[in-house]
Amino acid sequence: MTTRKAAVVSDEPRLSGRSVTLTYGRRPIVTDLSVDIPTGRITVIVGANACGKSTLLRGLARLLTPAAGTVFLDGKDIHALPTRAVAAKLGILPQMPTAPEGIRVADLVGRGRYPHQTWRRQWSGTDDDAVARALVATDTVELADRQVDELSGGQRQRVWIAMALAQETDLLLLDEPTTFLDVSHQVEVLDLLTDLNRRDGKTVVIVLHDLNLACRYADHLIAMKAGTVVAAGPAADTVTEQLVEDVFGMRCQVVPDPVSATPMIVPIGRYHASGTGHTAHSDPAPADDLAADESEDQPVSAHPA
Repeated sequence: MTTRKAAVVSDEPRLSGRSVTLTYGRRPIVTDLSVDIPTGRITVIVGANACGKSTLLRGLARLLTPAAGTVFLDGKDIHALPTRAVAAKLGILPQMPTAPEGIRVADLVGRGRYPHQTWRRQWSGTDDDAVARALVATDTVELADRQVDELSGGQRQRVWIAMALAQETDLLLLDEPTTFLDVSHQVEVLDLLTDLNRRDGKTVVIVLHDLNLACRYADHLIAMKAGTVVAAGPAADTVTEQLVEDVFGMRCQVVPDPVSATPMIVPIGRYHASGTGHTAHSDPAPADDLAADESEDQPVSAHPA
């Protein structure tokens, strides 16, 4: 029988940032930001497009070098550690990863064992066991011999998570793992990540767009705006109507989720605000007013953070 490791919750964060500034070229995206990732918890980072949430995740994962400040892993500057030492502790699943054409599921998952390979230590039964455990944990055993490009979106995402699990790290960072998935697969992926936290003790950090799912699954929520953290803590303590308006520019009502009792955001918008089921405007607005409204509501074209 395999012994499962219970989630170990610690007041001492293994992963943190202090006064971190992250840039692309000369353009600052994250500025003078300090953050602690609670050990043994699920942390979800939320915010509007281009607010810096994915950039922060890349900085925490050592994929970006800070222009100022320091990211710490187990109390040491993450950029002072050898690459393999970091990869043995921290796994990262980037946004929309791509697999080599024709690769089998088992072979892709096996690539998660790369940090454990050296010229002295070649592939062994230990690696086979790690891959097998990752396939079982993600319910992808029956997919092992299939090609990745034949799978559905939900199946592919589970396979990518299996690859990260095969790396056997205690810290797992994922950038928008539910993007382009239908709602049932979104819940499936987030349930899987919760299993890994509750059952195996992994510290999980996720960037999400869906604020309601973030509230439901997060032990610790980080809300970002314009490259800074504006709120952090349990969703029940941080998510308010004012916060949603400040961060997302959207009026809403916050009510208890009928399933999880966590905060649930109900957008108001310009119509149906009376709660009667009728539109908020009984008469058509003048053409000039409509044109003005439409120009204000046009989405800003920007790359995701």
